[in-house]
Amino acid sequence: MSAESGEEALLAVEREVALMFRRGRARVAELSRRVHPELEGMAYSMLGYVEQAGRVRVTDVGVHFAVGKATVSRQIRALEELGLVAREADPLDRRAAFVSLTEDGRRRFLTARDVRMQRVREVLGGWSPEDVVRFAELLHRFNDVIGDPSAERGEPSVE
Repeated sequence: MSAESGEEALLAVEREVALMFRRGRARVAELSRRVHPELEGMAYSMLGYVEQAGRVRVTDVGVHFAVGKATVSRQIRALEELGLVAREADPLDRRAAFVSLTEDGRRRFLTARDVRMQRVREVLGGWSPEDVVRFAELLHRFNDVIGDPSAERGEPSVE
């Protein structure tokens, strides 16, 4: 691959990733509203993380989403006020708290996720199973790199 075609390919990747992110933000906002009409866009993703974790420290939610303490606290408080999550003090550290989905929160999240998964099935339905597996592997690899703070600073990644 020539340097010029390599640069063109990188520009194409950047454009496609930017488009995917813009569309993804809009879809996540729509899914959040499907869970509850009063939810902000990030709430669906947070519910998904909590659902997957089962029970997680509020600070770990913030770390996972790379948001500050004030932002995660506000989001969790909104989810709590809507009855979608329950917060409990950490018995080993009273300053910390755990959060988990309530039954209503789990039901609403899973219903919205089912809608999302149906859309994924429709979009990728014409792809071969091998292409879907390869796409998942490449997305995972990309997300690993993009999630590495050293990559943001241009430092070599440690593997």
